[in-house]
Parts: sequence; C-alpha cells; structure tokens
Amino acid sequence: MTSRIITGAALLLLLFVALYFGGWVFSLLWTACVCIALYEVFHALSTAGHSLVAWPTWAALIIAIPGFLLMTDVASLLLLVTLVSLTLFVVSAIVMFRKEPRLVDLTMSVLPLFTVALPAMSLLGMTRIETIGLQRVLLSLAFFIPVAGDSFAFFIGSKYGKTKLNEAISPKKTREGAAAGLLGSLIAAVLVYLVGLAFRVHMPHFVNFIILGILGGIAGQIGDLLASFVKRHCGIKDYSHIFPGHGGMMDRLDSILFSGTLIYLYQALPWL
Repeated sequence: MTSRIITGAALLLLLFVALYFGGWVFSLLWTACVCIALYEVFHALSTAGHSLVAWPTWAALIIAIPGFLLMTDVASLLLLVTLVSLTLFVVSAIVMFRKEPRLVDLTMSVLPLFTVALPAMSLLGMTRIETIGLQRVLLSLAFFIPVAGDSFAFFIGSKYGKTKLNEAISPKKTREGAAAGLLGSLIAAVLVYLVGLAFRVHMPHFVNFIILGILGGIAGQIGDLLASFVKRHCGIKDYSHIFPGHGGMMDRLDSILFSGTLIYLYQALPWL
C-alpha cells in the first residue's frame, strides 16, 4: 500500500507539470507514455500465444502524432480515418495470406489500435485548443475524472465492497466500488470547474462538467474493465511492473484513454 501511494504521488506530480506547461511538453510526455502502453499490450497478447502483426499500428501511430499536433481538426480527422482504414487493410491482408490464417490473430492484431493508439490521439487533439486555460481545464478533466474514480473505487470498494461487479473479468471489483468511483469522478469534475473559475478561465456552463463527470466516469470504468478483460485473457495480473504498486503504463492509462476520448468528442460538439 505504501509503495502504491508513493508511486501515485510521483505520477501525480509529473501530471501537474505536464498539464501546467501543456503544448509540446504535454505532447512529448504523453507520446512516450502511449508508446510504452502500446508495447505492453502487444507484448501481453503475444505471450498469450497470438501471432500478431504489430508494425502497421506502430506506423499509423508515428504518422498520426505529428498530424494531430500540426494539422487542422478536419485534416487530422481525415488522416485518422485514412490511417485506420489502411491499417485494417494491411493487417487483414497479411493474416489472411498466411499458411494457417486465424481470425483471432487478425482481431488481436488490431485490438491495440482501437484501445490504445486511436484513443491516445484524442488527448493530443486537445493540445490544439488555443486558449491555454481551457486546454488545461479539459486535459485536467481527461485525467482527474478517471483517476479520482479509480481511487474512490479502490479505497471504498476494498473496505465496503461486497457485491461483485463482474467476477468473470475482475473478481476484486464490486458494485459498491463502482458507485463510489462514479461519485469520485463527479467530485473531480466539480473541483476542476471550481479551480478554473478561481483562475478566471472562460469555460463551458457548469452543467457540462456534471455531464462529463458522470459520462467520463462511466467511460473510464469501461476502459478499466476492458483492460482487465485483456489481462484475464492473457493470464497476467499487470501489463508490466514499471510502477511499484500500480503495475504497468497501460494499468495507469486504461481508464484515461476512454474517458479522454469521450471528453475530446464532447468538447468538439457545437453546443459546448
């Protein structure tokens, strides 16, 4: 427990630094984290016995990163659709023309594309928001909504959790912990709004933060469950052990990737 708290505090400090500077500083740190997480997922699936085709996803990620940082919203979206289509085409062609093609190898080869690489672009897309104050607020939501949800779910679920949430995927997760996690996500969204208000950041209406707290919390828990589903399939407890008490990079990013994607899509809508 002590190592978990110390590691968590160090990661939180690094997050504050990245959010404060934003822009290229955040982008470089985020890109490094995403690359580690992508490697961990591919490695886990490989150890489960799948014959993967990983290089098209890596190529798509390398091309997409500068595209999302330098191109307009419309152009980057077009680039993303093109890269996803080409990746699916190339992976499908390679697997199908093997001596013994297996559909499971094809699906597992593209799983990291949709669970890591593609969602990761959402947070890079938010660095293009011109007002630095609003950029910090939205990126803070993308991180603190799932992080607070994870923390509330872990501590309250560990003490008061009795009813299993989905024992087949994650035996330790409980419905009580999930409800506490949703409350934690909502509190985090409200706190981010109050901090932004204190710094006089021009922000969307408060109701949007309530909506994002709830929806972002749900999305984060789905991402966490999906990551646990993959780990259960691969027969591993953690994706790696680079963070004492926390596991690997993907163990830290699983909920953030899904919650961040939802927040990115929400902020792009015309009513915000």
